[in-house]
Amino acid sequence: MNQNFFDVSDKVIVITGGAGVLGGSMARYLLVQGARIVIISRSPDSVNAKVNELRLISDEVLGYTCDVLDKDALEEVKENILSHWGRIDVLINAAGGNMPGATIPPENTFFDLKIEDFRKVAQLNLEGTVVPSMIFGDAIVKQKKGSIINISSMAAYQAITRVVGYGASKAAIDNFTKWLATEFALKFGDQIRVNAVAPGFFIGKQNIKLLTNDDGSYTERAKTIIANTPMKRFGEAEELHGTVQWLISDASSFVTGIVVPVDGGFSAFSGV
Repeated sequence: MNQNFFDVSDKVIVITGGAGVLGGSMARYLLVQGARIVIISRSPDSVNAKVNELRLISDEVLGYTCDVLDKDALEEVKENILSHWGRIDVLINAAGGNMPGATIPPENTFFDLKIEDFRKVAQLNLEGTVVPSMIFGDAIVKQKKGSIINISSMAAYQAITRVVGYGASKAAIDNFTKWLATEFALKFGDQIRVNAVAPGFFIGKQNIKLLTNDDGSYTERAKTIIANTPMKRFGEAEELHGTVQWLISDASSFVTGIVVPVDGGFSAFSGV
C-alpha cells in the first residue's frame, strides 16, 4: 500500500453535479491534489464555466453536459472517459436538489404536497445516484478497484420540517449506500468501496433565501439550525474536502457502507 495513505494523485474522479457549489468545490480541491477530474452537469453553460475555471489549475479536466437519469448518455460519457484516460477510479454522486412543490411551508400541510414534484425530487436524488452508480460502477468493478461516494444529508438522519421529498430521498440514499457497499464487497472483492458523506447545513444558492434575510441576517429557520448545531455556525464547502479525500484514498481501505456526517455536531445533539 502507498505509504502516503491520503494520496489521490492521478485518480480519475467523476463528479455528477460537478458544476454545483459542493460538487464544484470538491472538483477544485481534488484537482489541486493531482487528481484527474470529470465534471457532469445538465447545464452546458455551467459545465463550460466550471471546466474553464478548473483548467486555470490543470488541464486534467473533462466536462460533459448530461442528465444523470439518462443511462444511454451516461454510457457514452463513460466510454469517452475510458477512451481518454483508460480507467475510472472514483464516482462522486453530487447531483441532487429539491423543488418547492415537494416541500411543506408553514402555511400549508402535508395534504398540499404536489405528488408530481415529490416524484421528481425522489427521482433526481435517488435514481440520480443509482443510475450513475450502475454505469460508472461497472467500469470500477471491471478494474477491480475503486470507490463510490454518495451525498446524503442531515434530512436523512432526522425529520427536518418542510423538506419531505428531499428528506425521504436522501434517507433512501443512506440505505442504498449500505446495500451497494455490501453487494460489491461480497460479489466483487474488498477493493471496491461505497460510502456516503452527509453534509450538515451550508448556505448556498438553493437555500440562501430560506436562511438569510435581504440584509444578510439569519431567518428564524437559520437561527433554529444554529441553535441545534453545537459548533454554532454553518459549514463551509471546503470542510467536506478532508472527508471526501479520506474516503477516496487508501487511508480508508477497510471502510465501506458508512455515512459520515460533516455537520458541526448537529446529528449528535439532542437539543437539551
